[in-house]
Amino acid sequence: MRLRCAVLDDFQGAAAGSADWSVIEDRVEVVALREHLDGEDALAAALAGFDIVVTLRERVPFPGSLIARLPRLRLLVASGMRNSVIDYAAAEAHGVTVCGTASSSTPPVELTWALLLGLARGIVTENGALRSGGPWQSTVGADLHGRRLGLLGLGKIGERVARVGLAFGMHVSAWSRNLTKERTAEVGVELAASTEDLLATSDFVSVHLALSERTRGLVGAAELALMKPDAYLVNTSRAAIVDQDALLAALHEGRIAGAGVDVFDVEPLPPGHPMRTAPRLLATPHLGYVSRANYAKYYGQAVEDIAAYLAGAPVRRLP
Repeated sequence: MRLRCAVLDDFQGAAAGSADWSVIEDRVEVVALREHLDGEDALAAALAGFDIVVTLRERVPFPGSLIARLPRLRLLVASGMRNSVIDYAAAEAHGVTVCGTASSSTPPVELTWALLLGLARGIVTENGALRSGGPWQSTVGADLHGRRLGLLGLGKIGERVARVGLAFGMHVSAWSRNLTKERTAEVGVELAASTEDLLATSDFVSVHLALSERTRGLVGAAELALMKPDAYLVNTSRAAIVDQDALLAALHEGRIAGAGVDVFDVEPLPPGHPMRTAPRLLATPHLGYVSRANYAKYYGQAVEDIAAYLAGAPVRRLP
């Protein structure tokens, strides 16, 4: 009898075409679930009949309580090699092997610049007006050349965002708790004195920090109040780093020029969520990692993980 594998959150129906699943089809029945399963009860009911689960990024938590309700589960494959919402100790205790895949930092870098440029040049507003017969030119774009880009975080993604900013002729500064002058000098950017200094002096701020207890709520109402009224904030990292209520208030009150956001406190966003209708907001449905090449890595290596597990030699084990 074949094992059964559930592929979660296949919103675009892209999983089947992103990898060659035929190499395991004689041993595994693969079922792609295109609708998001919200809540532990829904997950426990939907996944009860599966031996293998492929989960996309960190959208679906797998706490010990859920793992305990899935006695048939034997292999959990996560996209990426870091996942903060899987209880690894519980997985081990219940005999569940957890494996990961590679993940490229290129797509989130590119989306960061798509949001930043879209905000700076009023792309959505102007496109909407052009298509609907509205006014011919209603916005005045913000320049990048000679302006300051402030980066919260200078890791793999932050560094690549910085290099694009430098190519645009921007002055780039960065800050994170353990960032050094030596590191910023390597990239060719300035070290900001503090979060507050970076926010107060930047024309564009982009968030590229990992979520931790130290970064949760790092940008709150007091920090947003430091930003220039014509400055923009972009967050393609983690929603919880920026206080969502404080950001909404700043946008509604016009205290910053705008924000570009790809991550949210609840995903997928419910229909009535205030982020769907906030002014001065350019928002995308967590597309940072969503690209053809990245999906080929995720699902291609998920197939490899499953085949290796079936052969008794799991690869890319987490944590």
